[in-house]
Parts: sequence; C-alpha cells; structure tokens
Amino acid sequence: MSLLNQLFNRGVFAAKCKTCLTLSISRMKLLQNKRDLQVKHMRKEIAQFLQAGQEAIARIRVEHVIREQNIWAAYEILELFCEFVLARVPILESQKECPFELREAVASIIFSAPRCSEVPDLLHIKNLFATKYGKEFVIAASELRPDSGVNRSIIEKLSVNAPSGEARLKVLKEIAREYNLEWNSSNTEAELLKKHEDLLAGPKQIVAELPRPQAPTKQSSLKVSSPNGANPITDTYSTQGSGSHYLQAPIHVSQLTSLDTTEKEPSVRHQNTGSVNERGITSPSSDVMEKARAAIALAERATAAARAAAELVNVKFDSLKLDEARTL
Repeated sequence: MSLLNQLFNRGVFAAKCKTCLTLSISRMKLLQNKRDLQVKHMRKEIAQFLQAGQEAIARIRVEHVIREQNIWAAYEILELFCEFVLARVPILESQKECPFELREAVASIIFSAPRCSEVPDLLHIKNLFATKYGKEFVIAASELRPDSGVNRSIIEKLSVNAPSGEARLKVLKEIAREYNLEWNSSNTEAELLKKHEDLLAGPKQIVAELPRPQAPTKQSSLKVSSPNGANPITDTYSTQGSGSHYLQAPIHVSQLTSLDTTEKEPSVRHQNTGSVNERGITSPSSDVMEKARAAIALAERATAAARAAAELVNVKFDSLKLDEARTL
C-alpha cells in the first residue's frame, strides 16, 4: 500500500511541477516584453529631461529605470533555471535529495518566489519543493544561509537597496549616448558621487549648550523705623529668583514722643560666585547655596528687629503702668 502511495505521490509531484514551471516560463516571457517597452519609454523621457536641463528629475527617474532593468534581467535568469529544472523533473522525482547539479536552479527559484509577486506560479513550485525536500531546505535558500546555492546575480538583481551613485551616473551617460545628447555631466557627477551624512543615527557633532546669563540680583534692604506716629516696623528683602519676597511685621507703637530710631543695613548684593568646573561652566549648586544663606541672614535680621520692637512696646507699657499707679 505504501509503495502505491509513493508512486502516486511521485506522479502528482511531477505533474504539478511541470505545469507550474511551464506557466512560470510563459508568464515571465510576457512580463519581459511588457517591461521592455516600459523601460524604453522611461529612457526616452529621461533623455528629454537631460536635454531640457532638468537633471534633478532625471536623477530621480533613473532609479526606476535601473530597478525595472534589474527585474527584467532576473526574469531572464529565472526563465533559464525553470527550463533547466523542467527538463530534469524525472531526476528530481526519482531521488529523495536534491541533486547537486540542480541545487543552484532549485534554490534560486525558491529564493525568487516571494520576491516576484507578478509570477505566482513560482510560489506553487516553492511549496512543492518544501514538500519534497523539507522546510529546512526551503528556509536555507530563502534566508541565504551558507551553502544555500542561490545564484549571486539573482540576489543582486532582486535586491531592494537603492542603486548606487555610480550605477545611476552610468545609466544616465548611456542614455545620453543613445540619444546623441551633448550633455555636461559635471554637476550630476558632483551630486551623485558626493558622500551624504547619515542622519538616521543622529548628529555626529554634539553642541554643548552654554548657561544663560543670569539677571542681576536686586538689592536687599532691612528697615526698622518707629517715628512719632503709629507706624509698622517692616523688613523687606528681595533676592534673585522667581520673584521678590516681602516680609512685614506690623507693630503699632503709640505715644512715643522722644524715640526716633532708624536703622539701615547696607544693601546686600549677591554675586554669582559659583564653582567653575574643568570646562569653564559655572556650577548652579553654589549659586543656590549663596541665595539660601542670604535669605536666612535676612530672616534672622527681621526676627531681631521684631524682637527689638516688642521690647520697646513692653518698656512703654511698663512705664504707663507706673504712671497710672502713681496717679492712683
């Protein structure tokens, strides 16, 4: 029973393989003729662009011409491989492993099948080879593993990489000679052969951002006053930062006739004396510490002024009590 199955499977493999190979050859011939006409039309358009001085458009259009020519050349090679395998299908059917002389043709067809969407019959051939020789054989050819046997020209023609500047310049010169154009290619050579910076990996140079100049520090003043009226004792100070700070401690003093004390502290100017590192950039931590110390010093002076005012009020209050006691 198993022998009958093997014979039946062999017959099915041979029939399907021959059918798919024949359809692939016919389809690739039609596509080659169609693509040949398209390439000729595009080359004529590029010649017109060169003659009109529109070299920038010609440099872009020539990439499409190169891709179409590569696919045309790949179809020509694949067509020969398919004819070679078609003639030796009985050998493939009789042997369990792929023969060495057919390995390059079979591996090239497997590699090209997913990359030639216009020829779907190649995918059917790939599936037949996967059933015949196993998935590992197909994966080795598809991923171009060592000793896969894929033809080098097929790999280059079906590559998705952009054509090099030398290849584009060569085709442009061929088109100019084909249509007998007097074209000066110096500008195009300078543009195509120029090495452009790869910006996908980020900039090559890092520009250090210098610290911004800081605004000058405002004057800080401490004022304690108690004139003849009932005026509050205030302490105001301002430092460099997001805004000025204002501290007011109102203490009303009444009936002070002989006391007129005004104490003024010199202005405190804060200088940016931050530490300087090896690159000459001022460290912002020292500035913050200096500002904090200045603010603490001003707060201590304000507290001392408030205490002095409170003592004056207590002294006056005690003197009033004494006067009232004497009158009684």
